[in-house]
Amino acid sequence: MFKQIILPLLAVIIFIVVIGIFVQKSSSFGLSVNKTASPSTPPEKTISVGLKKIQVQIADTTSKRSKGLSGVTSLKADSGMLFIFDSKQVTPLFWMKDMKIALDIIWIGGGKIVRIDKNVPVPAPGTPDTGLKTYSAGAPIDYVLEVNTSFSDKNKLKVGDSVDLSGI
Repeated sequence: MFKQIILPLLAVIIFIVVIGIFVQKSSSFGLSVNKTASPSTPPEKTISVGLKKIQVQIADTTSKRSKGLSGVTSLKADSGMLFIFDSKQVTPLFWMKDMKIALDIIWIGGGKIVRIDKNVPVPAPGTPDTGLKTYSAGAPIDYVLEVNTSFSDKNKLKVGDSVDLSGI
């Protein structure tokens, strides 16, 4: 009975332990191990506004543009979200629905800043959608960049500054 049941059972346990050790060590060496999928942030790209490089998440679908930075509680310094529109001659309206942080909204057209809405505040809790303020460049634009509040002032950005989007 020992040879028929216990020995094979011990062999299986040893095999499982060895595989577990191998998987753990391979992870520490940077080898790819299939783990359960977890939600991840979209890959970041680098753009330049004036002389400042910014890491941006890309919002290039209706779904991503609609969600935007809603629910985000903080942005790293020198990072933001770049909204890309299918048509390059749109005049979108933005609002701060479900926003947790204040922002600067930078409107971009023809590779240049055309407007900056600085220090756009978080709406008061319980504000109905119909009570949310909307923001617009007031003219057709190609892109919108949302960054931390006061980013524009800290980096001396102004209307007319060049925007290099070659990194996207």
